[in-house]
Amino acid sequence: MKEKPLYEVTQIKDLRELIKKRVKDHPENPCFLVKEQKGGEYVKIMPEKYDKDIDALGTGFMSLVNKGAKIAILGETRYEWYVSYLAVTNGTGCVVPLDKELPADEIESMLERADVEILVFSKVKMEAVEAVYGKVPSVKHYICMDKVEDSKYMYFWDLVNKGQELIDGGDRTFLDATIDPNEMTILLFTSGTTAKSKAVMLCQKNVCKNLMSMFSFLYIDPKDTFMSVLPLHHTYECTCGFLGQVYRGSTVAVCEGLRYITTNIKECKPTCILMVPAMAEMFYKAIMKKLNADPKLFKKFNTARKISNGLRKIGIDLRRKLFKEIHETFGGRLRLLIVGGAPINPEILQFFQDIGIFSCQGYGLTECAPILALNRDVLYKNHAAGLPLPGCEIKILNPDEDGIGEFAGKGDNVFLGYYKNEEATKEALDSEGFYHTGDLGYIDEDGFCIITGRKKNVIIAKNGKNVFPEEIEYLLAQYPVVQESVVSGIHDEHKDDIIIVATIFPNMEEVEAKLGANPSDEDVQKLLESICDEVNEKLINYKKIKKTVYRKEEFEKNTSRKIKRY
Repeated sequence: MKEKPLYEVTQIKDLRELIKKRVKDHPENPCFLVKEQKGGEYVKIMPEKYDKDIDALGTGFMSLVNKGAKIAILGETRYEWYVSYLAVTNGTGCVVPLDKELPADEIESMLERADVEILVFSKVKMEAVEAVYGKVPSVKHYICMDKVEDSKYMYFWDLVNKGQELIDGGDRTFLDATIDPNEMTILLFTSGTTAKSKAVMLCQKNVCKNLMSMFSFLYIDPKDTFMSVLPLHHTYECTCGFLGQVYRGSTVAVCEGLRYITTNIKECKPTCILMVPAMAEMFYKAIMKKLNADPKLFKKFNTARKISNGLRKIGIDLRRKLFKEIHETFGGRLRLLIVGGAPINPEILQFFQDIGIFSCQGYGLTECAPILALNRDVLYKNHAAGLPLPGCEIKILNPDEDGIGEFAGKGDNVFLGYYKNEEATKEALDSEGFYHTGDLGYIDEDGFCIITGRKKNVIIAKNGKNVFPEEIEYLLAQYPVVQESVVSGIHDEHKDDIIIVATIFPNMEEVEAKLGANPSDEDVQKLLESICDEVNEKLINYKKIKKTVYRKEEFEKNTSRKIKRY
């Protein structure tokens, strides 16, 4: 496959340089579009204000704690969150973003484990904060993003104003604070229960190198508007959907919540959206449902799609004109969908590409700050996780006869280790500096990474062959009747072998469309078994589903909406 030149990117060594260069290079582009009240108008936050608020809050922080303090952020995506993040990293100490969906006991545990000194929180988390208040000795200050009557909580904007007064009086404690790009300034908890979650230590070099590499692969224009729909505590959204936009000079429009996504899209008219596969599938299914409801419309769409694909081969692109109605539902300007967090059906990516919205997937982990591989806008394969980012080396550990083994990555984006957990660090980082990801797959002849599953999920048959549950779950997911599935292996004592079991939570709307209203459990079971039989026709013998389990409730998930398998 022919190589394509990389896009030019600005060199940055730390996150202070990121915001200062933004103010200098793109002062006219808003950093954020936010809503001061639900259903209100979007308000522009310009780079100069953002920079000034960061410096003021950072100065305020340093009037309360010593340099190097750990400061946690707990709340929904909002302007105060963005200000807090850089006010910590750009001179104060180490930022600890927390998942706002966690219960109070887990928040308490993470505050304690991270040695947090300041908790910045939103009023929506007041109940959880009340439950942990005073229980973590290290936490000396609680700062609420919203004005509350309780005097034990400091008001966020009062601290910003205090910091500005200190600056006006000549205080340069924060402004002149040194930043070591190799020092831990970001501490992120992996998803999971308190006992299992690990605290990932990142430095600013990790993040800055990731930003520069990522945007040399994908072109982001300073005039682009990203709509933020994913939680900010997750490094995927934080690096790729927040810091990346500050870095490239583009704008972030904050979505008011998933219930408001279609309304907000029409209001802010984004050019790019960062999403997880479930969201892309939701958009795809909504479009297909409308098309399938009208046979004439469906036929017209398919004809336009064929004509469009034919014209593109000779350099004529009419996609925005031919599929104007679909584009209007996305605000009329959407040009890029970036999908991450889990594998996605390649057909969905192809669909959006065919209608004129370039869509691609990447591969990342918290420990890689987060991107390790990414498809390019000029070089991509829809079934692949992507090409290794510039500066990243990816290899396959212990490949089997098919070349499948564990992905290991090395580069300046790879984390420093796990906080206070040397044993886990040694297991994850080898002597050569390669991070063992736990993901299995292979690298194809063109250098693309193809993921086949998770190491801990692999089912080993009696013949020694590996069965990847994700492969079978992917095939099951092609059927609208299957809402969710988990494939596992259980020991069959009679045959002294491992048999493959598919546990399926069905989409009852689709089930009733096939079987009629209120179908019996027996009929639903037979329908699911018939689907498994069809899937088995595509599988070699040792991978075939031997038992189908009808599940009536959706699977338990973590806060990242990933199914808890165990």
